[in-house]
Amino acid sequence: MTEIEMPDVRGRLTRNRDLSSLTWLRVGGPADWFFQPADEADLSDFLAALDPEMPVFPMGVGSNLIVRDGGIEGVVIRLGRGFNGVEIKGDLVHAGAAALDAQVAKRAAEGGRDLTFLRTIPGSIGGALRMNAGCYGSYVADHFVSARAVLRDGTIVTLGPDDVSFAYRNTDLPEGAVITQVSLRAEAGDPEALLARMDEQLAKRDATQPTKDRTAGSTFRNPAGFSSTGRADDSHELKAWKVIDDAGMRGATLGGAQMSEMHSNFLINAGGASAADLEGLGELVRKRVFETSGLTLEWEIKRVGRPTPTGPAKTGS
Repeated sequence: MTEIEMPDVRGRLTRNRDLSSLTWLRVGGPADWFFQPADEADLSDFLAALDPEMPVFPMGVGSNLIVRDGGIEGVVIRLGRGFNGVEIKGDLVHAGAAALDAQVAKRAAEGGRDLTFLRTIPGSIGGALRMNAGCYGSYVADHFVSARAVLRDGTIVTLGPDDVSFAYRNTDLPEGAVITQVSLRAEAGDPEALLARMDEQLAKRDATQPTKDRTAGSTFRNPAGFSSTGRADDSHELKAWKVIDDAGMRGATLGGAQMSEMHSNFLINAGGASAADLEGLGELVRKRVFETSGLTLEWEIKRVGRPTPTGPAKTGS
């Protein structure tokens, strides 16, 4: 792209930063520019001074993301220290956007507030807001009070429930907006009971999901548009893993990518996978599921960036 003079910053601004080490799947090309702001004011000043034609992509901890092999055009913004604090005031939990979901749940529980549904969700609270993350029948939308954000023009705003259109695994946030803090309302609970519940959730997750593999969480949304509730009477008839199994795609491979044998809605980097392998396998799964069930699976993993000119590897076993 045409060389553009970049604004002065107090944080770190890096040219051609490789992103593969920052995604849980360990794939992806470089960002044209990679910005880690020192604080909210630094972020605001940067965006206000940045050429308005320059694309901006806010990136969390890369837990639900495939960065394509050609990398990302424009500026990738990633919040770090200074954006990960967690504070509890009454029934409100205020969390910096870079705070991990698990850490928010633990800090809340220690303070006698119930956000236990966040404990097993990978990623940061900013990403949880963007995806309306949920588990065990609870979603971010159920607890959302407000969020601070820096808009593409550098304006700092507070967004309330009326400003955020929540949907299943999605929100309609302003284009280019960077969430800096999220405030959630949480019911009271006994700290020991809340921590014990989270330990049980972790044990169940580790027994049923490939948590030791390189994954990005659930690959596809459930066809019916509902998350697992975790209840004993939970129906699996239209769960993504079930229709993937029915299509014969559990364990399917493409290059270094594989649909997990342990849980078939988890796409894993089994070793040396490219982003093209992973996305290509996902598209193959979608094709086979449509052929066998007539259902069109929708990606839950976000896929961004420029593809490489070469196609994905050949199908394996």
